[in-house]
This record gives sequence, C-alpha cells and structure tokens, in this order.
Amino acid sequence: MTQAGAGKGAGETATDAGKVPRRRAPAGAAVLREDVTEAIRAAVFGELAAVGYARMSIEGIARRAGVGKTAVYRRWRSKLHLVLDLVSAVAVQGLPAPDTGSLEGDLRLLYEVTSRALRHPVAGQIIPDLQAEAARNPDIAEAMQQALRQGQQGVASGIVAAAAARGEIREGVNEDLALDLMSGPLYWRAVVIRGPKLPKDYLASLARATAAALKAL
Repeated sequence: MTQAGAGKGAGETATDAGKVPRRRAPAGAAVLREDVTEAIRAAVFGELAAVGYARMSIEGIARRAGVGKTAVYRRWRSKLHLVLDLVSAVAVQGLPAPDTGSLEGDLRLLYEVTSRALRHPVAGQIIPDLQAEAARNPDIAEAMQQALRQGQQGVASGIVAAAAARGEIREGVNEDLALDLMSGPLYWRAVVIRGPKLPKDYLASLARATAAALKAL
C-alpha cells in the first residue's frame, strides 16, 4: 500500500502474506486498531534486528508490518519516538515479580527469566545496537536509562522488601546498591562480554552469591 492510499480512509490494514485486506472505519473517526499497532511494534523489532537503528526507516517498518506509512505516523511522529516508546514499554513490563518465599529463590527465578530475555537472538542484536546509538543520541540514552532502571528498580524493590519482611536481610538496605548487586553480574555476562552459553549451575550459583552479598549489606 502506498502512503497516499493509506491516508485516504480512516481504516487501517495489515497483512501476513502480501494480501492486504481493506476495512472501513466508522465515518468521522480514525480508529487505531490494536492489531495494527502490535504488527508495527513487531516490525520494529524485526527491523532493528535486521538493519539496526541507523538504517531503520518508517518505510521499512510499514512494509514489514503490512501497513501504510500513515498508520505508523498516526501513532508515532518519528522512528526515534517509536523506538523510545517500545524500549520503555518492554523494560517496564518485561520482568516478573518473584514470590518464591525465599531471597535466593526469588533471585534464581529473576535470573532465569532475565537470562532467557537477554540471550534471545533478537535481543542479542538489538541491545548492543541501541547501546551504541545511545552513545551518540542523548534522547535514546536518557530513555534507555530511565526505562531499564525503572523496570529493574521495581522488581529489585519488591525482592528486597519481601526479604526484609522475612528477616533474611536487614531493614533499610540501600536499594541502589542492592540493584547493582542484583543486576550487574548477569548483564555483564550476557550483554557486555556476550560470553558463550552459561554453565549448567551458573544461575543457581549467582543467586546464592547475590543473596549472601545482600545479607551482608
């Protein structure tokens, strides 16, 4: 579909295999269909993994999503705002709130979920690319810092509060230091040095060592 074609009507289209069904929205209102929004978000991940942020374009995103460019611009005014919105949403929603009944158990579950997410092939391509772009673009740097820290901070606070309530760690532990201890080692291993597959008992050992470190604070 061309941009002009997409802009004539209020409806939106999406396609899986090149066949673009056309639907008309109620007269007088442009309806932002959720399935189209999700198709665009998925296309952004695909484009970031395939070509990187610098070469990514609204045209490429629209083509991959099976929509017109107008459908993208109705939601985001630029590729920067699209990526920033996506980073924020994924960071905040992507982590669980463990409740296993023990500090070590909560950390082990957190590490298992986080490790799978960080080592996903798409994440392995996108995260380093956005980190490199953040070094050149202060808007991306600020958004990534805020989004990732907010997402991690919320989970870390819950784990620390639950452990303190159970008497596993003392009350009033410095949450910033706790977050560094909880997030740093796995992030370093999976994202920074991008080492080979984790050893069999690595996550269990990391959870045990981190729990001991938090108890020592």
